[in-house]
Amino acid sequence: MTWLTVALLLVVVTAGLLRWRRPAWYWMTFGVTLATLRVLVRYASVMDACGLTVPPSRWRLALARAANRPAPGPRAPRILRIRPTRTGLVLRLGLRPGQDAFDVAASCDRLRHSFALYGVTSRELRSGVVEVRMTGYDVLKRVQMPAKTDTCPMRVPVALREDGAIHYRDYRAVPHALTLGATESGKSVYQRNLVAALASQKVALVGIDCKEGVELFPLARRFSALADNPDTAAELLDALVAHMQDVYQLIRAEQRITADVPDAEIAADIWNLPEDLRPVPIVVLVDEVAELTLSAKRNDPRRDRIVKALVRLAQLGRAAGIYLEICGQRFGSELGDGITMLRAQLTGRTAHRVNDESSAKMAFADIAPDAVLAAIQIPTDMPGVAITGDSTGGWARIRAPHTSLRQAVNTCNRYADLTPDLPALAPFRPALGIPKPADAPAVESIPATT
Repeated sequence: MTWLTVALLLVVVTAGLLRWRRPAWYWMTFGVTLATLRVLVRYASVMDACGLTVPPSRWRLALARAANRPAPGPRAPRILRIRPTRTGLVLRLGLRPGQDAFDVAASCDRLRHSFALYGVTSRELRSGVVEVRMTGYDVLKRVQMPAKTDTCPMRVPVALREDGAIHYRDYRAVPHALTLGATESGKSVYQRNLVAALASQKVALVGIDCKEGVELFPLARRFSALADNPDTAAELLDALVAHMQDVYQLIRAEQRITADVPDAEIAADIWNLPEDLRPVPIVVLVDEVAELTLSAKRNDPRRDRIVKALVRLAQLGRAAGIYLEICGQRFGSELGDGITMLRAQLTGRTAHRVNDESSAKMAFADIAPDAVLAAIQIPTDMPGVAITGDSTGGWARIRAPHTSLRQAVNTCNRYADLTPDLPALAPFRPALGIPKPADAPAVESIPATT
């Protein structure tokens, strides 16, 4: 009996330590079993308390009266499947007649408290079937991406969602995106994850970093073109527009619209072209859009030229395989004419911590108003947490794993041989020579204090 008590005490102490220091390990060893039992035992009473039950049908009541049995109670949604995952549980529920998926979504917070889990979200899979995802711990506190991800061309994992699912950046589904965030909000880390994920793909990376290149130029070995000032950026964008027009000419020449050509073989974008003729897709990353669009002059021809090129790429670039990733701290009408037109073409929206509500409205007010409140509630002590949404109106809380600049540089150097050499962008190919050390620092450093 003494050994049994000691073993039980050791198990309890181990579970407590794991739950405190390694919540993911605790969940896989103890938490998933306890949570599954808790959900199955409490399911009927919790659904009844949350108002997710329906009265028994008339034929069941008639059957009970005919058999002289007690009247049947209310019925909860059927559990079609319960599946444990590395971060929680996934329940697939079959709704009863008269129930709606919105009722389940409105009760997620009450389900979270009733089942003693960290988070509960729901989504409708099809008519009458709802998937409820439950997380057993805070997966965004210490982001650990799964070892296996569903990666395919132009679709890369960049972050982890609060329900434990992977957040993918799918360029063929969402061609252009806007990323907002204040200083030290984790915007640069998100961008590094994106570049590191794209480095192993057959894609050309084009960067515009007007902060003297401090963010993107360390990753230069994987970039086909880089610009570090507005003048060079204007020329680079014009070259991209010219490249886009050349690609459209190629598509037009290969359309082959004849009666004997199947519909699936008629080319309307680069992905319908034969693989040996398909141009390399291009992802354009703009690190700080305000440096491109802000100007002290009232009518600055360089600024108008830049905005016009960005708008044209956003409107016409998808079919030519040109995709935009625009980052900034703010993205409103104060940046000048044409900015709202550009924002309307950016389907994907991601907002890290912002300093005011108006900045969050710039990202979500026109597509997902409910996400505005969530964006301004991101705490300052959790950099990297962001709200993502698109034109469907849905949104989710995500967090990218911390990737240092050295890790991103090593990844880009490893895949440097995949960097395509595009003739249209050759003048903007970054020079990779090692600079000679300067005799004196360009900026005087602050003397160390003792």
